[in-house]
Order: sequence, then structure tokens, then C-alpha cells
Amino acid sequence: MTTHTVKTAHGCAGTDISPWSPLREPLFRSLWIASLISYTGTWMRNVAAGWLMTELTLSPLMISLVQAAYTLPVFLVILPAGALADLVDRRRFLLITQGWMVFAAGLLGIFTLLGYITPWLLLMFTFVLGLGAVMNDPAWQAITPEIISAQRHTPAVALNSVGFNVARAVGPALGGFVVAAAGSGIAFLLNAATFFGVIFFLYRWKRPQHEALESKRVSEALRAGLRYGMNSATVRCVLVRTGAFSLAASPLLALLPILARPHGATGYGLLLGSFGLGALIGAGALPRVRSRLSVDGLVVFATLLFAAMVFAAGRVQAFAWLNLVLFASGVAWIGILACLNVAAQTMSPPNMRARALSMYILVLQGGMAVGSAAWGALATRVGVPNTLSWAALALAAGLVTVRKFRLTARELELAPSMVRD
Repeated sequence: MTTHTVKTAHGCAGTDISPWSPLREPLFRSLWIASLISYTGTWMRNVAAGWLMTELTLSPLMISLVQAAYTLPVFLVILPAGALADLVDRRRFLLITQGWMVFAAGLLGIFTLLGYITPWLLLMFTFVLGLGAVMNDPAWQAITPEIISAQRHTPAVALNSVGFNVARAVGPALGGFVVAAAGSGIAFLLNAATFFGVIFFLYRWKRPQHEALESKRVSEALRAGLRYGMNSATVRCVLVRTGAFSLAASPLLALLPILARPHGATGYGLLLGSFGLGALIGAGALPRVRSRLSVDGLVVFATLLFAAMVFAAGRVQAFAWLNLVLFASGVAWIGILACLNVAAQTMSPPNMRARALSMYILVLQGGMAVGSAAWGALATRVGVPNTLSWAALALAAGLVTVRKFRLTARELELAPSMVRD
């Protein structure tokens, strides 16, 4: 049977059902709650790591490298991880990656509490955690269709984004309070504890048997995935638009610890919370906006708004105004990534899903890593305000350079990953 999709208010593929309906399915609901807790812990750790680096050094480059170190592993392992996730039992694979992150976060917490942490050691642990996250991501995103009915796949992807942004709104503020009250070490240990809900779900999940790929070699599966990506116009479109945005958008969050330093660890957490709250509110407003704008028009409008907020972030100093800027940035952020995320989930057939997602993650997180390091180096030379001004200009200029790669509802009308025989 083939399931066709209709255009949703988000401008991506979807089915004509309630956006909250996936939560009626116990399997998806259990994993969604567990992942929400895990996401919250991850955002707590992000706040703790960023703030800890500002306590160890005031170098803009070193501070920006915290984000770069976490995303750098995408260049090393994301494509093989995607191929591997299409070849092995994803449940067992995810149990290994989740256990890896528990061990790394716990060890980082212990080293911090004992006072052994240094800037380079913090970057090393951040890299190790990023390595686990990158190995985890393709398989993690690829299991969504396995725990949800076919007709609810697209709203399930959207709900995953909602959960991530709820955590983005709550986690940073909670992390700021924990760091202020108990220190970064305790925040790292709490992050380690938040992985256990997902581990418990995976341990109890009775995953159905799936047909294996004809090729059992990762290298052959990887080459097949790359050929598919190069020959698919939709994949190329999504990847180009994602890369153009991620490279230029990265300095806002990478350099935020410097902007927030006058306001303390709690202020830093609240600023990140404002960003997450904006993303959450923006997700709720997308249907109304999408009814008036095309998919490409929505992305263009949101990118210009984000560029304006990046520029403003380097010019305002009052805490209230900075919160407003971060809130508006979050609204724009979700407007851009909502379509890109759903497009990435639905741009490939099931046997290619993890590999196609690995390409998307490579471009998104890789662009953030390269951008964070490059903008951080520039900020060392010209200062944070001027760097953010150049980044805003790059965001606007990027819209011109990628105008041939338009995102349209027609291209995403039939979601290959929702096709069932």
C-alpha cells in the first residue's frame, strides 16, 4: 500500500490528522517523554560547559570552540554512522551510543567536581560526548517510522521538534540555576542521569525484525548512499539550503556566553531559555504563517528576521532587550529548521533513511562547527559586535547565492520515507 501525503501548514509533507495524534500511541509517547528528559539534560550540559569555559578563560576562540568541539565529530563519523545504522539492529546500536554518553558525561562531572578540569580537557570531553551523539543521531532519527504508524509519521517528526524545543526552553534556564547553585560538575552528572530513560525504553522495546541490506559492508552501503544523495534533486536542495544557513547562523549561540557574562550563569541560562521559548512559540505560529507564505517565502522571511536579530545581539546590552532578541531569534530559527527537518526525514526511501539523514546532519552540524570556529577566530580579532554584524550580512547574502535551490511544497508532496509496500 502506498500512503500519499498532503501539504501541511508547515509547508512540508504531512497527513491530514491532528498534530498531537502521535502521542496517542503508547510506544511513541514513551520514547517522546524519555527523549524530552534527555534533551533537557543535554541543554543543561551545554549551559554548564559554555559557562565553565568562561570561568577557565575569557578567550573568544576557546569559548566558541566548546560548540565546535561538540559538533566536530560529524566530519569524522557521521556518514559511516548513517551507513552502519542502515545495516545493524538500531536498537542495540542505540543502547551502545547512549551508554557511551552516560559514561562520558559522568566522567566529566567527576573531573569537574574534583577540580581537575582545564580548558583543553573540557574540550576533549565535549568532543567525546559529541562523538557519541553523532554516532547516535542517524539511527535515532531513523527509528521514528518504526515506533509510529505510517499515517502519523510526519506529525511525529514535528512533535519530536516540539519536544526538542520544549527542552531548549526549559533546559538552559534549569542548567543556569543548577550551575549557579551547585556548579557545573553537578549539571554534568545530572545530564548523565537523564540518558537512563531512553536506555530503559530501548532495553524494553521489542523491535520487529527488518530485512537486512543486500550488502553487509559499511563501505559499500556508504557509497550507495552517497550516489543516491548526488542523484537526488530534493536531497541536494535540502543540503544546500541547510549549509548556507548553518554556516552563517552559528556565531549567535557560539558567542552567547560572552554576551551573557555580565548577567551571570543564571542570566546565560535564561537567555538560552528565551531562545528556546521563542522556538516553541514559533512552532505554534507556523501554521498561520504558512497559510500566507510559500515554503521558500517562509524560509526567506525567517532568515532575514534571524539576520536582524544576530546584528541586534551585538549591539544591545540591557538584559531585557537581549532576552527579546534571543526570543525573536528562536522564532526565526524554528521557522527555518521546521521545513528542513521534515524534508530531511522524508527525502529518502526506508532503506536509505539513516544514510540520507547522516548527510543532513553532516551539513547542519558540520556547518555549525566550522562556522563556530571561524566566527570565534574573527571575534578574537575584530570583537564580538563586529563579528555578529558580519554574520548577519552573510545570512542575507546566503539567500542570494542559493536562490536556485528553492524549497517547494510540490517537491515534498510525496514523502518517500512514508511509502509502504
